[in-house]
Amino acid sequence: MKVVIQRVSHAEVVVDSKTVSLIGSGLLVLVGFEDADKPEDIEWIVGKIIHLRIFPDSEGVMNIDIEQAKGEILVVSQFTLHASTKKGNRPSYIKAAKPGIAIPLYNNFIDRLQKDIKNTVKTGIFGADMKVSLLNDGPVTIIIDSKNRE
Repeated sequence: MKVVIQRVSHAEVVVDSKTVSLIGSGLLVLVGFEDADKPEDIEWIVGKIIHLRIFPDSEGVMNIDIEQAKGEILVVSQFTLHASTKKGNRPSYIKAAKPGIAIPLYNNFIDRLQKDIKNTVKTGIFGADMKVSLLNDGPVTIIIDSKNRE
């Protein structure tokens, strides 16, 4: 399981020219799953997301988490996070979980995130052609891979 976390001033998901989700200050979380992902991966990554101290405190130091910052979260599924570019110029997505596996993992991830955090969690639409816009704040962008727990 991989996530790209971006601290944002605002973010929006549009599908078929209609806004389906919109947040103010908070986190845009792009998430991709692979077949080997387990509930333990979800639990670990959710813990990381909600406890990351990447919001500025009163002195401007990144020292508070998403809950303390009263920020919102927007989760967008993105299978391309598992792209392999080892050979040639056309990425391979063979590592990315197919919808039959990815959708339950995605729903589990959303449920766990909503359960563990008091703040608002919004989502894109799994598998849709989404237009995602954001204003990266900082910029702060963090990549986490549950298979590479450093």
